[in-house]
Amino acid sequence: MSRFTITDLPLAGLKLVERQQLGDSRGFFSRIFCAQELSAAGWYKPIAQINHTFTALRGTVRGLHYQHSPHAEMKLVTCIQGEIWDVAVDLRRGSPTFLKWHAELLTADNHRALFIPEGFAHGFQTLSNNVTLLYCHSSAHSPGAEAGLNAQDPRLVIQWPLNITELSARDALHPHVTTTFNGVEV
Repeated sequence: MSRFTITDLPLAGLKLVERQQLGDSRGFFSRIFCAQELSAAGWYKPIAQINHTFTALRGTVRGLHYQHSPHAEMKLVTCIQGEIWDVAVDLRRGSPTFLKWHAELLTADNHRALFIPEGFAHGFQTLSNNVTLLYCHSSAHSPGAEAGLNAQDPRLVIQWPLNITELSARDALHPHVTTTFNGVEV
C-alpha cells in the first residue's frame, strides 16, 4: 500500500506528492520520503543531501535557485511548519513549457510536497510567520554550479500572492532572463 498519492502537474515532470497520515490518540505518522514509492514520480537517484530551512517572516521570498549539470538536482520540498507558496520554473532547453512556472500551496497541515525534477528553478514565498521546510536533494550543493533567476523578473511574470517583504541581497542580484538564455541541459 502506497503512502503517497502522486499527481501530475501542468509542467512535465513536476509532481504534487500527497502524504498519507496515519494517526491515533498519540499523534500521527507520515512518511516524508520512500525511494521505491517515489520512483513512480520520477525520483531515480539516491538522496545526496537533506536541508532544513526556517524563515521567520511572512512575505519572504527565497529563490529562484537551481544548479547546472552535472550537478542538476531533483528536489522534494515539504513544509513542516507554517505555509508557503512553492514555485517551480521550467528551464529545460527545448521544453514546450520553457520559462513557464507552476505554484502549489504547501502547509504543515495539508501534507503535500512538491517534487521538482532536474532543470527547474525553485523558490517560495512564506504565507505565514515561522515557516520550516525540509528539502531532499538528489545532488549535493556545488557552489560552482549554483545559479538563480530573479524572483521579480517581469519576463517570468510570477504572481507572488503577497507583497515581497524580505529578499536576500544574493537573491535580489540574480539576473533577469535575457533573450539569449536558451535554458539548461539536463
